[in-house]
Amino acid sequence: MKKFFKEFKEFALRGNVMDMAIGIIIGGAFSGIVTSLTDNFINPLINVIMGSATYTAADVKGFAAAFGTAVVNFIIMAFVLFCLIKGLNTMMSIGKKKEEPAAPTTKVCPFCKMEVPIEATRCGHCTSELKED
Repeated sequence: MKKFFKEFKEFALRGNVMDMAIGIIIGGAFSGIVTSLTDNFINPLINVIMGSATYTAADVKGFAAAFGTAVVNFIIMAFVLFCLIKGLNTMMSIGKKKEEPAAPTTKVCPFCKMEVPIEATRCGHCTSELKED
């Protein structure tokens, strides 16, 4: 059973699964902005153009407030998701050993200043004999 949960944790916290989940959640939150834009600006504008409705200044302020609320909700949702992912990434990195930098594979020729393989005894560019460091 432990192996099952370990495999599930590795699957669920893998980068592409988390990216997909975040994309779906952000997409849902963004659809709220689009719906609010349509309901509070585009539809009333079409109704005024068609002559089927008239709106007062209070109505327009209400439409703008509703749209502003949808935008603020989206920003809050995005911020919460950002903090959640940042926290998950921090938790996942706890206990992991930091990778040591790889050993150099090249060195610089002291004569022509070109890079040559570290095992080289002669420079491939200027043919100077390289001394062991």
